[in-house]
Amino acid sequence: MHYVEHGAGRPVLVLHGAGVDHRETEACFEPAFEAVPGLRRIYPDLPGMGRSSAKSLESADDVLGVLLAFADEVADGGDYLLVGHSVGGYYAQAMASPRVAGLALVCPFLAGARDVPQRSVVASAGAGQLGDEEFRSYFVLQNAEMLDRYQRYVAPSAGLVDAVAAARIGQRWQLSPRPGPPYAGPVTVIAGRLDATVGYAAAVELLDSYPHASLAVVDDTGHALPHEQPQVLRVLLEEWLTRVERSG
Repeated sequence: MHYVEHGAGRPVLVLHGAGVDHRETEACFEPAFEAVPGLRRIYPDLPGMGRSSAKSLESADDVLGVLLAFADEVADGGDYLLVGHSVGGYYAQAMASPRVAGLALVCPFLAGARDVPQRSVVASAGAGQLGDEEFRSYFVLQNAEMLDRYQRYVAPSAGLVDAVAAARIGQRWQLSPRPGPPYAGPVTVIAGRLDATVGYAAAVELLDSYPHASLAVVDDTGHALPHEQPQVLRVLLEEWLTRVERSG
């Protein structure tokens, strides 16, 4: 797996969503983490995206196996923090174990997601004609700043997706149930109220799965929440890191 990293200390593994690569999560999460001492932030390309191969993978379970092995390698057998956005949040839930010192799920993809709101726009420049259809379907805050972020951190990775591998894995996209007790570490769940990709209702129900979880449903933002609400994201992640530190 290809990855980039910054800093030194306890590993923080940050997983991006589908159809992009590490550049999106790096751009969104690094501003929240770089000022916190003692964190080694690791941003991989998920298999079949960016510069990570998925040629031998047949299912989501195979992808999960690669991610678990990668986490073991970069954490050198120790504990680590785990962050996932979108599909990265789907895999992060399955990776959570006693070795994971804290779990952060941002707009997580969930099997059986429902009550997804209709697409809407909070702010737009150019009467809805700003950018291309992919931009307008992803961002609910549509202005020049968000278009610049899309063009710099999202759009360039589309051409690096292994479409054949994605289609093959997509035939078996649902992860097998993982036995064991619920994850008991500090969790934060962050959802966009206008998220027309995965919604927020299923994210609310995650509170029943995690005994030490905080939940924030952020208004006026969608699936691109890490781009659209960076200050809110930073505050919520700082609160999560405080609970991680307190838990030992």
